[in-house]
Formats: sequence, C-alpha cells, structure tokens
Amino acid sequence: MHIPDGFISIPVAGATSLVSAVALVIACKRSQEELGMRSAPILGLTTAFIFAAQMINFPVAGGTSGHLLGGTLAAIVLGSPWAAMLSMSTVFIIQAVLFADGGITALGANILNAAIISVWVGWVLTQTIQRLLGGSKGRLPLAAGIAAAISIVVVAIVCALQLAISGTAPINIVLPAMTGVHILIGIGEGLITGGVLVYLAKARPDLLPGEQQQFQAWLVPVVTIFLIAGVLSLVASGWPDGLEKVAEDLDFIGLADEVRVQVLTPFADYEHESLGLIGTSIAGLLGAIVSFGAAFGIAKVVKPKNA
Repeated sequence: MHIPDGFISIPVAGATSLVSAVALVIACKRSQEELGMRSAPILGLTTAFIFAAQMINFPVAGGTSGHLLGGTLAAIVLGSPWAAMLSMSTVFIIQAVLFADGGITALGANILNAAIISVWVGWVLTQTIQRLLGGSKGRLPLAAGIAAAISIVVVAIVCALQLAISGTAPINIVLPAMTGVHILIGIGEGLITGGVLVYLAKARPDLLPGEQQQFQAWLVPVVTIFLIAGVLSLVASGWPDGLEKVAEDLDFIGLADEVRVQVLTPFADYEHESLGLIGTSIAGLLGAIVSFGAAFGIAKVVKPKNA
C-alpha cells in the first residue's frame, strides 16, 4: 500500500508527515526504555525480513496482487510497538529513497499508515484477542493472524480517507473499492503472519521475546532472508497491488506520473535496465542488507539509557 507522489494533496502530505515525525521521535524515546542487548540483531533481522517479504506479491481475485505489510508481525517479534514503528519506518524510507517505491512527498502518509497505524492496530488487537482466547502463548499465532488481517483493512480505510480528503476520488467510491480488495489482501497478511509465528515458536524461539532467551545463530535467518529477497522475488506476481488496481479502475493512476518526484537510483522499481532478472535479485539483496544495517545502527543509537 505504497502511496506514490500525486495521489494525495500537499496539505494531506504535510499533515501526515508532521504526525509521523512526532510519532517517530516519541518512538525513539520510548525505545530507550524497552530495547535490550538482544535488540540490535533482532531489530536488524526483522527489518530485513519485512523488506524482503514485501517484495513477494501474491495474486488475489480480479487481477490484483498483495504482499505482506508486516506491522503486526514486527510488533510481536520485537515485543514492542515502538520498536516496530522504527523497523517499519526504516523499510519505507529505504524503499522510497533507494527503489522509488512509494512517493517521496507521500512518505509521511506511508509511514503513518503502514508503520504507525498498522503496528498499533495489530498490536492492540493481538493482545485483546489473545486474552479472549484464554491468554495461552499457543494461541498467539491465531490472535496475531486475525489482528494482522484486520489491520490491513483499517489501513486501507485510512488511505481511502486520505485520497478523498485530497480530492483524488469521491469517498463513496474509493472507500468501498479500497476496503473490498484489501479484505482479500488482509486474509493473506493474516495467514503469513500466523504461519511465521508458528514457525518461530517451534524452530527459533530465540527470535521471539521471552525470559532468559538469547539470540543464538545467524545462519538460518540470514539465508532465509536472502532466499526471499534474491530468489522468491523473481516469481512475485506482476499484477497491480490493491491501491494501484483501485487507481486504475477509478482512473487516477495518471496522477503518479504528473507529480512524480524523480529519485536518482539505478534500481527504481527493483529493476536494472541492463541486468534483467538478476537486477531484481541484486535489488532485493541490496535492500535487505541496507535494511539490516540501518535498523542495527538505530538499535545501537537508540539503546537503553543504562546500557
């Protein structure tokens, strides 16, 4: 759900950028109280995984595709919505600057929607649903999966409101269009989120928050991230994602070309004109490495005051 340049008005872009900036400053301060010694590698790996996973578009009905957003998953793995905000924001900044994925002028809106709202909706709903299911840790994947699915729909509604306020499309048309397609994408989000948490609980509990747990080994998570970014990205669905499909159907897709802020990058749209498919693999691997490095650095800077 990467909003490109031109889809939202300057006032909406400015307001969402201001809200996002304030929220991230608060997240940095709160993370000083929550991030522990294990946080640097976990934050780095989580951010790299989210970046890689977002490259894998899966097909849904009507010639539309979706991909994992990851806000709920990041919050659960990191054990903190504040740290998840930093992780998700890092992904969206890297995507916009290095790969021209999401508009520069819309970066504040994208962070607000996908790195703040999705994280908090997913986190709060997960805690609530898990309590309703009895509070068992074994029910966490189910609770998180349901919460993740709902969070996608909530973000789609917020995005539709931003488009309507910007005058891009009438609210009575864009709201049902965005909600309908993202209900289907949300189902995929929920299944992936729940599946990843089931795997981690059984195979790599050290990657989940818990008492007396220490991060153990790098090989499996690093290889997994590289396989997703460098190999599975080659078989991602080429169909337009939910927002792009709605923009095509409602005939405002051309706004992205009219107001596009040019980003000087050789890997725009995760491609390289002279490398073919290999360019996509290189872009995926590069993005995963940069995502890890940036998040690892953030964890070292935004560390507990008594560390």
